[in-house]
Amino acid sequence: MATGFPCLRRCDPWPVLTLPFMRAPQPVSKTELEESMGEILGRAFRDPSYAMIFLGFFSCGYQLAFITAHFPAFVTEMCGPIQPGGVLHSLGITTTSALGAVAISLVGLANICGTLLAGWAGNHFPKKYLLAVIYTGRTLAAAIFILMPITPMSVIVFSIVMGSLWLATVPLTSGLVAHLYGLRYMGTLYGIIFLSHQIGGFLGVWLGGRMYDVYGDYTMVWWIGVAVGAFSAVVHLPIRENRSATPVPA
Repeated sequence: MATGFPCLRRCDPWPVLTLPFMRAPQPVSKTELEESMGEILGRAFRDPSYAMIFLGFFSCGYQLAFITAHFPAFVTEMCGPIQPGGVLHSLGITTTSALGAVAISLVGLANICGTLLAGWAGNHFPKKYLLAVIYTGRTLAAAIFILMPITPMSVIVFSIVMGSLWLATVPLTSGLVAHLYGLRYMGTLYGIIFLSHQIGGFLGVWLGGRMYDVYGDYTMVWWIGVAVGAFSAVVHLPIRENRSATPVPA
């Protein structure tokens, strides 16, 4: 098949499935081609928008790593019993430990749709506002979930909602970096921002275990996740999303 996308000439079906979400890249300017890595790093480090993106990505790592590592145990311990004869029981989910495993699976399934939709939306709407909406959605989902009784149905609903917002931040964050600073050194600039994500991920996993040992439950860790999610929603709003090839003053 002759197309403008070389990856479609192979037999891999995934590029074909994602074709509706793809868009031709913008032409690279002469200024971008001539800019060195030192110059682009200096421009990014002096730009408050870059710092806001860095700080905002922290909560993504915190929330995702905490849920991945501790959510099945949380469901096993805190969720109410699965009623015999119910929908879940008829599907073979008879214990809360099995429900915890299914919950993570639902997160992964919903993540596919959410990530693709976020990538498409990033081509049509301001990325910073989409990121603010996603972090707000995560914050509300976690707060409502922890405030309500933990039941099998609330676990299922939360898993689907959180899964749809799971990695939806990644195409928007990386796309925002590429939009602001170009594609030539996008890998380096996004890699630095991803460090914030990984620091958050470490703290989410470590604090989950540490605070469970101290307090005997995960309540405090959930509320920290709610707080950092709200912070990320707010910190993305002042980001300057208009691209400029000229250095940003300190």
